Amino acid sequence: MKLYVMRHGPAEDSSSTGRDFDRVLTPSGLTRTRRVAHELARHDETPRRLLSSPLARARETAAAVAKALDLDVEVEICDELSPGGDVPGLVRSLLGEGARRVLIVGHEPDMSGLVQGLLPGSVRGFDKAMVVGLRLRAGVPAALRFVLEPREPVLRRA
Repeated sequence: MKLYVMRHGPAEDSSSTGRDFDRVLTPSGLTRTRRVAHELARHDETPRRLLSSPLARARETAAAVAKALDLDVEVEICDELSPGGDVPGLVRSLLGEGARRVLIVGHEPDMSGLVQGLLPGSVRGFDKAMVVGLRLRAGVPAALRFVLEPREPVLRRA
């Protein structure tokens, strides 16, 4: 499975409701997310399935990726991608069902924790809108494929 691990894009500091759950992307966060999606496409790294945390900023990030890549897919909302959720369990489930090219959008420190658990010492914390590409196979250690730094954005192959 090609797994694309992404942290949500830059979001507002607080929402109009005062709830962290409702914070949305800033205009510059939306722009950064689109630029990252276009960089994925430029390198033929287009996911076929998009899974998101239920929090507004993650859902909006996944929707922006889908739109930028012109993907005709629904974003799947997964509680496991909520802060503190069972992201490793979700990934095991995806692997077990034979999923192929999946992008997951979540939060820190869960995204870097997932990658560190699969590839110890490989990646520091995730910047907002950062993507790490992994190859996962049952019974085989994970392999780092690339890191897409969001500020430039530049995809660096492993």
